[in-house]
Amino acid sequence: MPASPAELKHSPGGPDEYGPVLAPYACDPLVTRGRLHPESESGYRSCYQRDRDRIIHSSAFRRLKHKTQVFVYHEGDYYRTRLTHSLEVAQIARTVARALGLNEDLAEALALAHDFGHTPFGHAGEDALDAAMAPFGGFDHNAQTLRILTKLEQRYPTFDGLNLTWETLEGVVKHNGPLTGDYAESDRAIPEAIAEYVADHDLELDTYASAEAQVAAISDDIAYNSHDIDDGLRAGLFGIADIERLPLVGPAFRGVRDEHGELDRARFIHAGISQTIGAMVADVLAETRRRLAEADVGSPEQVRALDHAIVGLSDDIVAADRAVKSFLYENMYRHHRVNRMTSKARRVVSEMFELLFHEPELLPTEWRSQALEKDEVGRARVIADYIAGMTDRYALELHKKLFDPEVL
Repeated sequence: MPASPAELKHSPGGPDEYGPVLAPYACDPLVTRGRLHPESESGYRSCYQRDRDRIIHSSAFRRLKHKTQVFVYHEGDYYRTRLTHSLEVAQIARTVARALGLNEDLAEALALAHDFGHTPFGHAGEDALDAAMAPFGGFDHNAQTLRILTKLEQRYPTFDGLNLTWETLEGVVKHNGPLTGDYAESDRAIPEAIAEYVADHDLELDTYASAEAQVAAISDDIAYNSHDIDDGLRAGLFGIADIERLPLVGPAFRGVRDEHGELDRARFIHAGISQTIGAMVADVLAETRRRLAEADVGSPEQVRALDHAIVGLSDDIVAADRAVKSFLYENMYRHHRVNRMTSKARRVVSEMFELLFHEPELLPTEWRSQALEKDEVGRARVIADYIAGMTDRYALELHKKLFDPEVL
């Protein structure tokens, strides 16, 4: 059964001296599996708060400001970027985690870091970089997130990366489910960056991640769909009449009209999106509580040992969500205006990779020294790291400098 108030336990680092109450199946910072490089912990922050703070202060987090969600940065200030999307995911994740008695700080840390590994130009950039890296092990944004968190961020005197807790790194790698074993959704080979890291710090790839990681993953899905509808409406890629025919979204928008009558367009869209998010959050809470009661889990380890995710949407909402995704794919992600930009983006990434791979002396000094001392596979990975870390703006400006004779 889900935890009763009497069963909840206190955790340090919260709004009062005892902290927020946690359910038995929540990750307790007092029993964390720790960090790869041992450190003295803070006297006034839990280890998961400290993880969150390190994520927020990282260079990778700041770069999300100018990384594409769907629209490239120069197309308008109102559209989502990776940064604003990550903040919205974190808000939903904290709401869900608190309602379920889970650790809000861990859920928030995972939500804030989940997009670190994305390239400039969204999925178009990732597809282009993955194709360029095909002879050298490919490119995967989840693996790149782990690479950033454990190697590429270089801020501390005694280790590379941010040295986050086991639970945070586990959640980054497994938030979509196990990567190996009987419950893995795919039989794809484990990306090299993940395989290399778990050789030193076993993240148990054959089990599900914590409930907090699952909350972050489903919060990403809720935010992604809802806010892409918002951006698509603002961009004029489709109209309100189009989305009112959709399941889930349509009833939310019609409910706003029934309650408030005719509103101006901006207010109506905001209210409809808010109602859509609220409906999905309510469904997640109801379905997850049902699963918790059915599984009768009493610890994070029991959550990990299950043969299915403990956090999820009901079957009806899953079907509705698929319909919304299908609509967005046809009417937004494949819209000719978006296609034109993604086509340009693929060429920008592909052309830069090809040139820098064959002429690594064009790289900035710190990257050039790394590339020149490695074999072809290692050099390709250095260039992939360099390109993946770029913002849209930086990538476009660098492409001009590399290929336009009139730009120095």
